[in-house]
Amino acid sequence: MSERDEILAEIAPTGVIRAAVNMSNAALVRLDPVTGSLTGPSAQIALELAAELDCGLSLVQYGSAADILAAAEGNEWDVAFIASDPSRVDRFSFSPSYTTVTASFLVSDGSALGSVGHVDVEGVRIAAARTAAYTKQLERRIRKAILLHTANPASALDMLVSSQCDAAAGLTESLSRFCKENPGFRVVEGSFSKVPQAIAVHRRCVHASTFLSDFVQQHCCADKTGN
Repeated sequence: MSERDEILAEIAPTGVIRAAVNMSNAALVRLDPVTGSLTGPSAQIALELAAELDCGLSLVQYGSAADILAAAEGNEWDVAFIASDPSRVDRFSFSPSYTTVTASFLVSDGSALGSVGHVDVEGVRIAAARTAAYTKQLERRIRKAILLHTANPASALDMLVSSQCDAAAGLTESLSRFCKENPGFRVVEGSFSKVPQAIAVHRRCVHASTFLSDFVQQHCCADKTGN
């Protein structure tokens, strides 16, 4: 079996590369309302990956990173565009980071919390999605505030809107978009984490893992940006 065939056997066992993308992260992938196609870094890199291997591509849309992780054992996708958090390395192999996104806090306009440094104090309640990579980083950072886990990022925002918490953690891009659509809220100054985004495959996919590492280093590392 040729090297390409070994890679395709792992990365496209159905004949096309099924690439899982997280639709809750507009900094990485979004739906073009005019063309109906997916755009953004994740979608573009997936297209380049398919072109590199001369293979078909199917972008599989998920509502959150948690949904992607939950579908990992269900044979729904072959590669996934998710954060390369250390808590996930027992299940997946990750490419080098192709970009980095930041996470911050959303608060009400009337909140006394002005910056990231103001949030970790006694009595402050922070809502954050349980399986999000930035929540894993937040768990390692928080010392005094109360961390309230939610099912997904939208639930964290709902808790803030209903005054069940004092701040909602999330990706800065998503929080900023929420502010534009929902007056009365603002993003505090600064960020509490930088979340590296990578291409993941199951740990058993050793040939694909090596290929993706080389692919990202050659195609993407020079273009990494913070969001």
